[in-house]
Amino acid sequence: MRVITLNLNGIRSAAKKGFFEWMLKQNADVICLQETRSQEHQLVEAMHPPGYYSYFFDAQKPGYSGVAIYTRQQPLKVTTGLGWDIADDEGRYIQVDFQKLSIASLYMPSGSSSEARQLIKFDFLERFENVLKNMRKQQREFIICGDWNIAHKNIDIKNWRSNQKNSGFLPAERAWLDKVFGPLGFVDAFREVNQAAEQYTWWSNRGQAWAKNVGWRIDYQVVTPGLKNKIKATTIYKEQRFSDHAPLMMDYSEN
Repeated sequence: MRVITLNLNGIRSAAKKGFFEWMLKQNADVICLQETRSQEHQLVEAMHPPGYYSYFFDAQKPGYSGVAIYTRQQPLKVTTGLGWDIADDEGRYIQVDFQKLSIASLYMPSGSSSEARQLIKFDFLERFENVLKNMRKQQREFIICGDWNIAHKNIDIKNWRSNQKNSGFLPAERAWLDKVFGPLGFVDAFREVNQAAEQYTWWSNRGQAWAKNVGWRIDYQVVTPGLKNKIKATTIYKEQRFSDHAPLMMDYSEN
């Protein structure tokens, strides 16, 4: 089973850069997208590719945020939102349920634009922690794909020393991920199969971040522990650029 996650930084922009042509060649079972930045009625036929069911959860504000999931298999249930304003008004969560597996596309808020948005992000983390706890109580496995907007460890960011006071690498944010991957029992799927340094999924548009590989690893596939032994391989695809993020692909065994 192949699962891809990507922050598109605009689905229409990514489409113009060849994203859907690339996607259809990847033989993926599920594709989770974030920051679609459009309303579903604005999408053309090419953004509903053959062979996939497509589900969208748009932000109320046009041209902002939004998440989507494409899946080969029709899900038994589709859930949008998490039950609080920022998650739901800004289109930040969509989940598809299959027999014993749920896959979600999550777009965590960024706190980089202002102190107020950082407080919103901390509130989101606190609320989402309860969502994660409830997931662990269910008799099913979860893959939570998306842009979590936090680099976890020093190895996950190029300039870790100078970024410790910046949103996305604040001690409190990293400590929250310590909880997710510690007491809560979730698994960072990528790190199960790739322990190398300089494995980034996002590069700033400033300077020559992409050319110099000055990046952050802020896109994840976070899985419940029952899937840990099914994680087989991973790729961060960088041959083409569809966005300021790179697609993160994970392969899981189905048995």
